[in-house]
Amino acid sequence: MAAAQGHFSDHSDGMRGTGDTADSTAGTPVPPAFRRAVDALRTARLRSEMEVEPTRPPQRLAPYAYAVEAAVVDDGEDLADGRLVLLHDPAGHEAWKGTFRLVTLVRAELEPEMAADPLLPEVCWSWLTGALEARGLAYGEASGTVTMAGSHYFGGLAERRPATQIEIRASWTPREGLGGVPDTAAHLAAWSDLLCQIAGLPPVPADPPGPTGATGTGAGVVSLPQRRGPQGA
Repeated sequence: MAAAQGHFSDHSDGMRGTGDTADSTAGTPVPPAFRRAVDALRTARLRSEMEVEPTRPPQRLAPYAYAVEAAVVDDGEDLADGRLVLLHDPAGHEAWKGTFRLVTLVRAELEPEMAADPLLPEVCWSWLTGALEARGLAYGEASGTVTMAGSHYFGGLAERRPATQIEIRASWTPREGLGGVPDTAAHLAAWSDLLCQIAGLPPVPADPPGPTGATGTGAGVVSLPQRRGPQGA
């Protein structure tokens, strides 16, 4: 696949609230379950092609939120990018059927022959569910959209070849484990598998689950890297 065009422009850090210790509206301490879920995201281990950093989370979807953005970079070329948001409502949410929710946007530019496949939207959705299932992750209430958008260039841009971008917007409820905390590190790893797949990279074997179901630290993973610097909006 060719490089995805554009990047998310907000590169701020932190979970929602005043610093990392309080809710921005009530001044109450961050729930321990949410803090543990965020800590797991921060210490996850991913493929070397993944460049990840925190970004400002949405402010009105849940009382607590944390977000990361990522790009798949191979030989200096950006192949796909996306954002993953962790939401938490300690009181529970009827639509989620749980207290945590993961929300994502993933996008990449397609080669023309792939863009012509009429089954591509169904295939892309199966990549998301398959990435979760390949790591043995239990989840529920999955929903989302797969959108294809084409661009044709004229005038001073006429030399550019037509381009088609695929975009996956999805959300799901991760099953909560000990202490009411989902295995967010493993969900982040599965999400990175999706990004790498939509970028056209060959798969690497997933590590076997650890004692608590978390992703292991064997071959094919490295310490969580940071983006090399601010990207254009």
